[in-house]
Amino acid sequence: MAKAKTLFFISPRRVEIHETPLPRLKEDEALVETVFSAISAGTEMLVYRGQFPQLEDARDAVSANLKYPLEYGYACVGRVKETGRQTDRSLQGRLVFAFHAHASQFILRSSSLIPLPEGLSPEAACFLPNMETAVNLVQDGAPILGERVLVLGQGVVGLLTASLLNEFPLERLVTVDGFELRRNAIHAEGQGSKVKSLAPQDLRPSAFDPFDLTFELTGSPSALNDAIEQTAFSGRIVIGSWYGQKRGEINLGGKFHRSRIKVISSQVSSISPELSGRWDKPRRFDVAWKALERIKPEKWITHRFPIEEAAKAYQLLDENPQETIQVVFDFGTQKPLNSNLRTPLSP
Repeated sequence: MAKAKTLFFISPRRVEIHETPLPRLKEDEALVETVFSAISAGTEMLVYRGQFPQLEDARDAVSANLKYPLEYGYACVGRVKETGRQTDRSLQGRLVFAFHAHASQFILRSSSLIPLPEGLSPEAACFLPNMETAVNLVQDGAPILGERVLVLGQGVVGLLTASLLNEFPLERLVTVDGFELRRNAIHAEGQGSKVKSLAPQDLRPSAFDPFDLTFELTGSPSALNDAIEQTAFSGRIVIGSWYGQKRGEINLGGKFHRSRIKVISSQVSSISPELSGRWDKPRRFDVAWKALERIKPEKWITHRFPIEEAAKAYQLLDENPQETIQVVFDFGTQKPLNSNLRTPLSP
């Protein structure tokens, strides 16, 4: 019986790789051999640290009923190695994306596999979930010609969101992050030439006119106070962070009470009701694929690890996040770092 190397979160700050048997291939399924899978430094670190709540209302299987030990992850790119008798044979040998936990091989129904667009690298395709999230955030924020926009947080989702916003004719686009590596990332290859990137201490209320639209993408509840302080009368704050069990004191007793600021919760598992009559998941995926082709986010991969060294990968993200942007598991031949931002740490 074929087996896969599968990553399990065992308890807080403990991961293990287990060999798990693969079930018999059904007629409508395909066997995929993983090439790359990306770690979500936001959601997965909540799982790694044991900071996740129970999500009985979760709309996706990977986020519902979380408890140790568990498999987790949702950004796998692989090649179809075998197909069932009722599966489209054109999938054979194709690169596909799947929302699947980190594993060297897996079996899914063929309808759950998303073929990569011609010419798109598997490294870029690993960013699909985060790019879809960024598309959703921008759609929920609905930026307007000439607006002033602020993005708090320049992790992968923040970088992708800022990159999309940089394509809009805004009056001003400002990004904020505490880590120099991430502040500088959007300026790679001249992509963020119109973006002003700041450290948190440089974001003073007197430094700028208030922002019409603010995105809170830091993962820290306390950043909501900065968002409220910086957002103009009747402005919008889009919250894309998942805080898990983290709590923070939010100041709603000052200017917020009279500000008429709109606070919008934005999460990619659904489409805004205002758009759902015209938009569906396939249409949003199409927009995300095209954005990946334009933005080429694979330049933000700072570290690659074999799945056997998963513990080192999560320890790095937990203890030295300032040295990382995107960390991926490489299941094939190890390649040179696909970024000039930084050389990877020695094992």
